[in-house]
Amino acid sequence: MPTQTEIELQAAAFRRLQKHLMEDRTDVQNIDMMNLAGFCRNCLSRWYQEAAAEKGIEMTKDDARELFYGMTMADWKANYQTEASGTQQEAFKKSFAENVGKE
Repeated sequence: MPTQTEIELQAAAFRRLQKHLMEDRTDVQNIDMMNLAGFCRNCLSRWYQEAAAEKGIEMTKDDARELFYGMTMADWKANYQTEASGTQQEAFKKSFAENVGKE
């Protein structure tokens, strides 16, 4: 079982990752993250939702995304998301199947 200090350090690292993705590198597209790393901001928000469920906290996908993104998904898309190329979309199909579809 992790110590309280370890939990606090993990939480701080997560918050810094979230800040990096949501404030420092809004130019990095989710599709590119998924294609290269096998996860993206949406995955992180889903993991947030799953952690809440493990604690008995009901949270919708939209609620989790808004908590992680700090705004609605519609606002994020309008402000930061760019059109994905055909090549990106094809790579995404494979990455999604390998990393999300198997769960």
